[in-house]
Amino acid sequence: MKVPAFITALIASLLLICAPAMANVGAAPAPHALVQDVTDRLLDDIARYRKALAGAASESEKNAMMGRFFDELSATLEPVVDFHWIALNVMGKHRAAATAEQQARFREAFTRGLVETYGRGLLNYSDQKIVVLPPREPLDGQRKVTVVQEIQGADAKYPLLYSMGQNRKGEWKVVNVIINGINLGTTFRNQFAQAFARHNGDIDKVITTWTTTET
Repeated sequence: MKVPAFITALIASLLLICAPAMANVGAAPAPHALVQDVTDRLLDDIARYRKALAGAASESEKNAMMGRFFDELSATLEPVVDFHWIALNVMGKHRAAATAEQQARFREAFTRGLVETYGRGLLNYSDQKIVVLPPREPLDGQRKVTVVQEIQGADAKYPLLYSMGQNRKGEWKVVNVIINGINLGTTFRNQFAQAFARHNGDIDKVITTWTTTET
């Protein structure tokens, strides 16, 4: 079953390939409530910016507005997504061949690519309903949980499975996302490995040609 492009975009920027070390420290919003809160705020952004973009007087004004939209998305997602871990784990074993400066540049390119792909996908979001399903069992004392969310369209439901864990500060973070059997962590790692091979190990070329959209 083919996954609609807007769903891929919707979940892409919530992806963490590998989590920070887990520890049940301090108080933090429950994982289900966290996912629901972020979803609600993102849907509010969609409605606000879609209306504003429709009324843009020029292409330059529209582009500036899109830039502000992407910046707001980044600010909303930063508390939930550890982009540093995303980039390092997408690079996988090949990060050993990269300098600290190259790792930082890849993190920037990867993060911005995810946010822009995600943002454009959000603006195409229309009649689907997004629901976070309640936990099936008590979560007290657990440091790793799975939050199930459904995107409910007119003809089908698409389950999203968010694997979540607590970091040393007690904050819940998304550590992976699976939809219809597609593991996005594995997908992006494979994409980096293929690009690394295609460019004969030239990290700079991998960075400058990196894209999170499907080719």
